[in-house]
Order: sequence, then C-alpha cells, then structure tokens
Amino acid sequence: MNSHGETIIEVNDLVRRFGDRAVLNNISFNVHRGEILVIMGGSGCGKSTLLRHMIGSMKPTSGSVKIFGEEITAMKEREVERVRLRLGMLFQSGALLASLTVGENVALPLMQHTKKSPDEIERIVRQRLEMVGLTGFEDLKPDEISGGMKKRVGLARALALDPELLFSDEPTSGLDPIMTAVVDQLTLKLTQGSHMTAVVVSHDMTSAFRIATRMIMLGHGSIVAQGTPDEIRNSSNPEVQQFIHGEPDGPIPLNLSQEEHKDHSHVKPRPFFRARGRFHRKTG
Repeated sequence: MNSHGETIIEVNDLVRRFGDRAVLNNISFNVHRGEILVIMGGSGCGKSTLLRHMIGSMKPTSGSVKIFGEEITAMKEREVERVRLRLGMLFQSGALLASLTVGENVALPLMQHTKKSPDEIERIVRQRLEMVGLTGFEDLKPDEISGGMKKRVGLARALALDPELLFSDEPTSGLDPIMTAVVDQLTLKLTQGSHMTAVVVSHDMTSAFRIATRMIMLGHGSIVAQGTPDEIRNSSNPEVQQFIHGEPDGPIPLNLSQEEHKDHSHVKPRPFFRARGRFHRKTG
C-alpha cells in the first residue's frame, strides 16, 4: 500500500440514496498516486455507482469526492470536463463506436480535446495500439476483432491523452483466462514505474489479487473490508471469505427479500397477469 504517496482521490462520507434506500452509505477512502485500488463486491452492491461518482457523472446525496485536490461533486459539467482530461476510462464493454475504425476510435479523444495535427494524432494512435499489442489494427472495424481485442482497443483509447488516473469497470469481464492475464499485465505495466494510478472495479478474484496493491470490498452500501491483498485474503469477516472463495452458502444471500425492494419508492407494483394481454398464443 502506497500510504505515504500523494493523495489523488479523496472520498469522504459519500451517500447516495434512491428514494429511501442508501445504495452508498457513508463511504470514505483515499487513493494514492501509483497504486492500483480494486473495488470489489457482489452484483448490485454499489461498485459501478461509486465509480460514476468518482468520475463526476453522478452527484451524491451528501458527502464529497476530491480528485487532484479539487472537489468535483459541486462542479458544473464544464468544470468536471476539465478534470476528466486528466482521467482515462475503460468501459466494461469497451464501448467502441461501431461506425469508426479501431484507429479512429483511439483517435477520438485526441480529435475532441486537443489541437494536434493529423500526423501527430496518427503517431499517438499507432503508439497506443502498440502499447496494447495491436500494431497494424488501425483500419479494422470493431466487428472484425475479438472481444479481448476490443477491450485492448478500449484501453488504448483510455490512454490516448496520457492520463494520470485510469478507471476500469470490469476490465476482464467476458474474457478467457489468457486474455484476462494479458489485460492484467497491461494494467500492471502502466502503473509500475510511471505516474499513473488505477482504480479497477472487478468481481474477478483471480484478476483482483493479481493486480491490486489495495482492495476495498463493498456490501450493503458500505465498506465491508479494505486493506492489502494479503489482509483481505486473511480477513476474518465471513462475507469477505464467502465472496473471495465463491461459496454459495454464507452471510451473502442468494435471494433478495421483498422488504428490500419495497423501499424503492420509484418502483411500482406490476402484477405479472397484467402483461398477459401483450402476448399472443399460437394457434394451429
């Protein structure tokens, strides 16, 4: 853990409510320069919601998020955009534009946010694709490459502006073990010996323990545990042990109760029988 490094992100008493339900409840932690923080937890625990607050695309009910010492929760969109120029974002699906080539996808941030010449942009695109092992793929379309390659193109695009801080949302989701190792190796390579810091949302335990310098586990809208990989692996918390070992029985239930859902004031009851009229039974 890089506890003495420069603080890049400060999350303090972050609360996000939907109706009466707190999806995030008094979340506090810091991220330091050069580390890889992995945020993990079961589906629906608030990982992606937390990530959206950290990049400024969602506003909290209360609490604060500072990036590079600047409070972003009260910023207007134009101000947030200025901070985002120092960030890179790798989306879960890669989020490539199907109508553009691989090279054009990587070039997009450079064309939108810089005044670089076409020759400069082309040079940077080639360099970023070389970094992720995709030299010569510039002219292919996203539907002409594999899922793992799309993730790597998404990573190349996230690195286009040479960010100080990289956010990754489930970067290994849907990848085979070999491609997962490739993406993990790239993440490690980018942070080791460089100025880059990474925040990775993941439920892939093999990947998480491979890359993390520090880990946070969310549950019930709060931080269940945080620490180094060894501290998490040796945690006495039964929820942590159930999650990292993928055990079906334990304190994390398979089924959510109706009581948990009734707190969603924006969700109205929709009895199934009302939908029957939308379906047509085949007749001979």
